Amino acid sequence: MRSGKGLIQLCLTADVGAFPDCKSGGGIKRTLSAAAPRIRFEGLAPGDYAVAVIHDANANSRLDTMLGIPREGFGFSRNPAIRFGPPRFDAARFAVAPNGGIQQIRMRYLL
Repeated sequence: MRSGKGLIQLCLTADVGAFPDCKSGGGIKRTLSAAAPRIRFEGLAPGDYAVAVIHDANANSRLDTMLGIPREGFGFSRNPAIRFGPPRFDAARFAVAPNGGIQQIRMRYLL
């Protein structure tokens, strides 16, 4: 994290169509303080999931861009290579076993 200011917007989903923003309702959205950027999900069914994260530094509930380039931090599960736009679900997909698991997401800042 570049700073502890603002919020973290997170989308966890097993639905390919809901990735990366959970707008279709097929996922779990959470907002947490950027000062404490850890979250634990209890009771997830085993299966394949993907996570998208935005560091909403100014807490305006969206990813700010300049000429289409993100001005705020972002990250994805499995830390896939970023080209133009967000990665596909398959690039960020990870398996959740019956006993759980851990995903560490590297935040990226382009501007």
